[in-house]
Amino acid sequence: ILVLIFMMVYYRLPGALASAALIFYAFSVLAIFKLIPVTLTLAGIGGFVLSIGMAVDANILIFERMKEELRLGRTLGAAIETGFNRAWPAIRDSNLTTFIVCGILYWLGSSIIASAPVMGFAATLAIGVAVSMFSAVVVTRTFLRIFASTRLAQKTSLFSVYSGRGND
Repeated sequence: ILVLIFMMVYYRLPGALASAALIFYAFSVLAIFKLIPVTLTLAGIGGFVLSIGMAVDANILIFERMKEELRLGRTLGAAIETGFNRAWPAIRDSNLTTFIVCGILYWLGSSIIASAPVMGFAATLAIGVAVSMFSAVVVTRTFLRIFASTRLAQKTSLFSVYSGRGND
């Protein structure tokens, strides 16, 4: 809850939209855990919490790139697209690296150290990272695109960006 409040206070409207996407993310991950089924041990909960952090990080990367584009005078629609495009390499690389580590941990947990908690951590983290990437790149982007088509989209102050043009 503190993370959602921080996102809304610091990033304003995009933070509120990201908070909605993070709630979607949390329900989606928990639904997948129920379907598979995943037993949530302390290690599994740790993997889930870490994946929440990665979801927040992806949104922060996107919003900072969007703010840079808005400060350069781009339209909101252009800032959204450029912000996502500029943030994508960092998001992709961090998630890919995490997937590789999850694969190694899962393999180590199943063969060498035979540790169910290690396997549970790797599985919950991998599921969480996959859903967080979808949530940040698809869900948040969709929310922002929908908002960009409204009249409120002209108020850059809703995006923590002040243009000095008097429309804030």
